[in-house]
Amino acid sequence: MPSLRYLLLTAVLTATTLFSADLKQRTATERLGDSHLAAVHEARMKWSRDRVVLPPLGLYNDYRAVMHVHAEDAPHTLGKRDQVLAAAKESGVQIVLWTDHRGPKEDTWHGMRDGVLFIPGSEDGDNKLRFPAPGDDLLFLSHLEEIPDKSSDGFAGMEIYNRHADAKANEEMTALVKKAAGDTHTLKVLSDKMKQYPDEVFAAGTGPLEIYLKRWDTELQKKPFAGIAANDAHQNIVLGKFTLDPYAVAFRNVSTHILAQDMTEPSIRRSLREGRVYVSHDWLCEPGGFTFAAINNLGLFEIGDHAHLVNNTRLVARFPVAAHAKLIHDGKVVAENNGKDLTFKATEEGAYRVEAYLEADGEERPWIFSNAIYLAKPPASAMQLPPPGLAPGVELVRDIPYTEGAPADENKHKLDLYLPKGKTNFPVMVFIHGGSWRSGDRSMYTGLGNRFAKDGIGVVIPSYRLSPKDKPPAQIEDTAAAFAWVAKHIAERGGDPKRIYIVGHSAGGHLVSELALDPKWLAKHELKPSAIAGVASLSGVYDVTVSDVFGPDAPSRKVYSPMEYVVRGAPKFVVTYCQNDYPGLAGQAKAFHAALRKAFVESTLVYVPNESHISEIVNVWKEDDLTARAVLRLISP
Repeated sequence: MPSLRYLLLTAVLTATTLFSADLKQRTATERLGDSHLAAVHEARMKWSRDRVVLPPLGLYNDYRAVMHVHAEDAPHTLGKRDQVLAAAKESGVQIVLWTDHRGPKEDTWHGMRDGVLFIPGSEDGDNKLRFPAPGDDLLFLSHLEEIPDKSSDGFAGMEIYNRHADAKANEEMTALVKKAAGDTHTLKVLSDKMKQYPDEVFAAGTGPLEIYLKRWDTELQKKPFAGIAANDAHQNIVLGKFTLDPYAVAFRNVSTHILAQDMTEPSIRRSLREGRVYVSHDWLCEPGGFTFAAINNLGLFEIGDHAHLVNNTRLVARFPVAAHAKLIHDGKVVAENNGKDLTFKATEEGAYRVEAYLEADGEERPWIFSNAIYLAKPPASAMQLPPPGLAPGVELVRDIPYTEGAPADENKHKLDLYLPKGKTNFPVMVFIHGGSWRSGDRSMYTGLGNRFAKDGIGVVIPSYRLSPKDKPPAQIEDTAAAFAWVAKHIAERGGDPKRIYIVGHSAGGHLVSELALDPKWLAKHELKPSAIAGVASLSGVYDVTVSDVFGPDAPSRKVYSPMEYVVRGAPKFVVTYCQNDYPGLAGQAKAFHAALRKAFVESTLVYVPNESHISEIVNVWKEDDLTARAVLRLISP
């Protein structure tokens, strides 16, 4: 890392070579004017008041991290580790990634300390950030202004912003700091401004590093490549009695937001390697609630994901405040919008990322730079359908009526049986299909019925009436009627009426959960939820106030939400969600599981990686399928 003297006395790159040419930019001197500092501060306060944090669409938590941080408790640096911890807690930083020079040092903090996760690393002399682990060195290119053509081989990603490179690029700010170091009046003026507007002063000489972004886009066209922010925090620009770059201010200035399932080092390292991060200049506005995702019929794909480019694939970005958003595809802007969201229908393969800018005091300032989502056409082997036909040990009985109704509903009031030949007293699975309560039929699930029947489980797959022709509660009424038929007649087919399990996917997960928790549906058939041996809800919906299928408003829909009926004594549950589930379903699964456990209901939460909402159920026929194994653990033949 360049020394303080180097930082103050040289400027290896000019602002015009680093800053984006298409943004209106004030000079650092102009930004430091009292009226401009006050105007930017007021804009920040307004965003803080007005920002709306939307619930996450996907399964990841947003952890705020600072990377490239020095505090080696050595004579050549003023920073101390306990100061880093205090600053992290003050600024809301949850993760600190150290970069000791030629480290990590033996005494570098590692692990959780007072609620902050510390991960040791090193800034090596060959422009490399290295975060070592047994068999897994995580490497990032650093200070690209010094080595613009350095090979990316072996690296997981690169700095797309470096605070010291930014400072070096701004000749005005560098000259002002140098002058303040030797001039009492200039020092007092700068000190007073820093006391009143620390974040605005610290950011006065900053901008997007365009050469970094261009290099990053070049890499993204060749391979997935993560982009991170380097705080490059030293706390070593001391002017008189104040520090221009205290840790707390440096940490508030820019962060690397890491999207991970939990705040453990393996999970954080995995997300960094996979590019599940975005860079945010948090000093402008807290970005919590920012989302960038690809959505299609298969599911939701988040930052860092590889998504199949199928019909109706949309890229969606959401922001907590209105911003100038740009969608970048292979280095080119393909869509722009001013507002709280941006939507784009993608038709071309490649890497897509988002940039967002906020207008403060008449100029745009850089705010959010997302990592990429990678779109590609699905290969022929993307989803393998089950082989045709039935296993030798499976008997199929089709089209058994389970209730009476209108002639037009006759086909929807039938069920199919998949029975293990030559066996008796076997456990039984009643499977309720999905389809947003609007589509689907029992005929689509031969592969599923065959898969479990050959393992000694009787499988019952009913159809049910669909919306909008038949509005709720028709769907749950039919589910209850089908279960009642099984409870009363499955012994005639060799099944054990004391071991009847219900399994549902998507909308079917909602229906089986509702059946198991709200007793009024089975009461109509003189049955109780205790007749259900267990429930497996696969990527289900537990709060249906989000769906207009169940009424015109939330209160009318609430009565159909399983979450409202969680009660002690309910049947045991298996609740699954997958990596690329539909928007909001991961959060619903976690909340539902937590509610069940709080009510002392036995519940197992199963995360299914590398599957979408659709592939989860399509692939259940495979012997090694994780979802199928979770169901088999629930149902013991």
